[in-house]
Amino acid sequence: MSVSQQLPVADGWTAYTFGEPESVLDRSQIFDLFQVVRGALWYDPPISQLGLGKAYRMAPHHQSCVLLKRNLLAASFKPNRWLSREEFGSWALDYLIFGNAYLERVDSVVGTPINLKRSPAAWTRVGTEKPGQYWFVQPGVLNYDYHEYQAGTVHHLLEPDPLQEIYGMPEYLSAVQSGLLNENATLFRRRYFLNGSHAGFILYVSEASYSNEDAEELKEQLRAAKGPGNFRNLFMHIPNGKKDGVQILPIAEVAAKDEFLGIKEVTRDDMLAAHRVPPQLLGIVPKNGTGFGSVIDAARSFYALEICPLQTRLMALNDWFGEEVLAFEEPANIAALAPAAVAAKG
Repeated sequence: MSVSQQLPVADGWTAYTFGEPESVLDRSQIFDLFQVVRGALWYDPPISQLGLGKAYRMAPHHQSCVLLKRNLLAASFKPNRWLSREEFGSWALDYLIFGNAYLERVDSVVGTPINLKRSPAAWTRVGTEKPGQYWFVQPGVLNYDYHEYQAGTVHHLLEPDPLQEIYGMPEYLSAVQSGLLNENATLFRRRYFLNGSHAGFILYVSEASYSNEDAEELKEQLRAAKGPGNFRNLFMHIPNGKKDGVQILPIAEVAAKDEFLGIKEVTRDDMLAAHRVPPQLLGIVPKNGTGFGSVIDAARSFYALEICPLQTRLMALNDWFGEEVLAFEEPANIAALAPAAVAAKG
């Protein structure tokens, strides 16, 4: 949104206007900063890796989508003497969160490979001096603690970025703002209830028979309703009172409730669309009577359209290593859905 402009002042009042909404592709917006900076020893990533790691837990639907993919990949992976299931799961999680994943080949004294060890993507950097150079860079007490890997011993799997070819970018990046808005809405609502002294309504009493002593007693009861136990009921008795003698005028609560629910639903749908995960696989309860359809069909389609292409991407490691390090088989729980689906249709 453009910078606000002050309108002419008249009779002691002032008004401001806030311009038209602007696309993120216009001018110097945040996505214009996605460029690789060359340092003395390594390239800095185009986006904060620490920020992506923290955003992993920004919303339950985002984290659940990532873990669902990781769990299906780990369940279908066939362990071998070079790569364990645990090491593979951590490596795959790095790829899903950061768009980058690194495996170091550990060699014996005679130069034969012993195993593959994950290098955390949050702290691994691409070197600037020669091809195949990588650094492990982690903030220390005073500066950086860094270690150079032996050239040619690190495999870098990246999610391609159209603007540069040194680092990958996570595929869900377009939904990060929605995820952060989801988190902000939850934090705001939580603070709202913890506060307990919010101005939710105006209590208007216009009865002539309502004395000052009664008003003072009512104020004391309202003061006592703040904080813990703030949802207690109040009783008022006014003999011969009129219909509109006591009115409650809401000023915040109703609009805040509707806005909160709308934000949560819209941002959830954005995150599911970015991850391409069917809602029934995450345990989301449908609001309409028809539901989301068969969970069995959704699981089979999701595995075929999302997990299998991911497996193909990960198997680029085999070409670099020279052996079949990665091999997959359909998990038993997914394979068991096939006859059940056929029987259900029959």
